Amino acid sequence: MGALDALTGRVVLPSDDEYETVRASWNLLFSHRPAAIVYVHDTGDVVNAVVIARHNDIPLRVRSGGHCLEGWSTLDDGLVIDVSGLTSVSVDTESRTATVGAGLTQAQAVAALGAAGFAAPTGTEGTVSLAGATLGGGFGLLTRVFGMACDNLLAVEIVVASVDGGAEVLTVDADNNAELLWALRGAGNGSFGVVTALTYAVHPLADVCSVTATWPGLEALPDVFATWQATAPVANERLTSQLEITRDSMVLFAVLVPTVTAQSEASDHSAYADSPNANETGAEAKAEAERMLAPLLAIASPEVVVTHASWPETYSGFQIATAEEPANWKFTSQFVSEPFPAEAIDIIVRFMALAPTEHCNYFTNAFGGAVAHSEPTGGSAFAHRNALFYAEPGAGWGARGGVMAAEDPLTSQCLRWVADFAEAMEPFVNGAYPNVPNADAADWLTEYWGLGVPRLRTVKSAYDPSDVFSFAQSVPPS
Repeated sequence: MGALDALTGRVVLPSDDEYETVRASWNLLFSHRPAAIVYVHDTGDVVNAVVIARHNDIPLRVRSGGHCLEGWSTLDDGLVIDVSGLTSVSVDTESRTATVGAGLTQAQAVAALGAAGFAAPTGTEGTVSLAGATLGGGFGLLTRVFGMACDNLLAVEIVVASVDGGAEVLTVDADNNAELLWALRGAGNGSFGVVTALTYAVHPLADVCSVTATWPGLEALPDVFATWQATAPVANERLTSQLEITRDSMVLFAVLVPTVTAQSEASDHSAYADSPNANETGAEAKAEAERMLAPLLAIASPEVVVTHASWPETYSGFQIATAEEPANWKFTSQFVSEPFPAEAIDIIVRFMALAPTEHCNYFTNAFGGAVAHSEPTGGSAFAHRNALFYAEPGAGWGARGGVMAAEDPLTSQCLRWVADFAEAMEPFVNGAYPNVPNADAADWLTEYWGLGVPRLRTVKSAYDPSDVFSFAQSVPPS
C-alpha cells in the first residue's frame, strides 16, 4: 500500500472484496477507480488523510452521499475521503440550532430534526448528503418559507490545506473566517477543504399539509405550466411547490407550512394577513392548501391527494428506493427570472413528448418568498435570489446491475436529448446550479455565481492557494 499505509479510518483498496461496490457513485454513468477510499471516523482521520495526500502528491476528492452528478466526488488513481460515517446530530432547542456531521443524508436529517420538533430546509432527494446540498445552495419544499439550506448555515468545521504543506482544522462562523463562511454558503462543495460538521438555524415544525396532483398525458401541460409559473413564485410563502413532467404525466407536489410556524419565524407577519386562524385543524389546513392551489387544480380534473401529517412522514412519502431508480442520469440546470412565453412552453411539450425513456423529466421548483428576502447575515455566494423558479431537464435510463452505460444504446440517445433540450431553452433562462453542474458550459463560473466570482477566487487564494481541493469545476484561485 506504500504511502497509504498511514491512513486512519476504514481504508478500502482495489484488492478488497467490497471495493467494486463502494467505489460506485449514485449515478452509474460515471465510473472511477480510486487508489483508495478512506471512510473517516472523525476529524482527525480527515486531517491525516489530507496530510498523507499532500506529502505524497496524491490527488484527492471529498465524498459524502456520492450524488455528485458528474462523478467529481471520486477519481481514478487518487484518494477519496469519504465522510459518510460522520452522522452525529445535536439539537439545541433553546437556541434553535442543530449541529450535524457532514455524512448525514437529507432523509436522516429530516428524521432526526423532526424527532426534536424541528426542521431545516433540504432538497427532496433523501439519499443526498445534507452537507452537499447545503454547500451548493440547497432548496426543496420548505424553501419559500425558511429560505435556502445555505441561508440557515451558521457555522462549519472544515479541514483545509495549511501553509506548511499539511492540514488544519478551522472553525468558520460569523466571527471566525467569515469570508470563508460566505463562500461555503453556495460554493463550498469540494473547493475549499473537507467539511466535517455544520451548524444550522432550525425551525419548529410539526405537521404540514401536502398536495399531490397528477395529470395523465401532456394535453394540459401548456395550461398547467402557464398557471403554475404565474402563481407559484408569488403565492403565500408558506406554500412551496414543484412540477415534475414526464412523457406520460405531470405531477404537482406542494407543501403548506402551518400559519403558527410561519408566523413564529417571520419578521413581518403582514405576509400572513390572508391566512386563517393559527390554530387551524388538519381539515382547515387541507382546505387552505386546496384554496391556494385552486387555479391549478381547476385545470383538466387532475387526481388530487391531500394529506396532513408530520414533516418527516410527508418527506418519506416522496422517496424512491435507490434500487428502483435508473442506473444512469444526465441533468442540466437552469434558473428562470422571467415567465416563459408560450414559445418556451411549447418547447417543453415537444421535448417531453419525444423523451427517450419514461424516466426523462422536466423538473421545476418555485422560488420567491424567503429566498428573495432572507439572505443571511454576512451574505452567501448563492447568486439566484431573484429567480422565479429553478428548472432541470433530465434523463434517466438503464437498470442497476444491468448493461453498463457505455454499452447501452440509450446512452447516446438520452445524452443528446438532454443537450438539445437545454440548448432549446437557453434563450429563456439564465444561470445554473453548481449542485446540478452543466459540465460543458463555457462560462460555468459566471452561470453559477455571477458577480461573486472574483470574491470567490480571492477566498480560494486565501484558504487553498495551492489548489489542493481541485476538480473540473472547482473554484480556481485568483
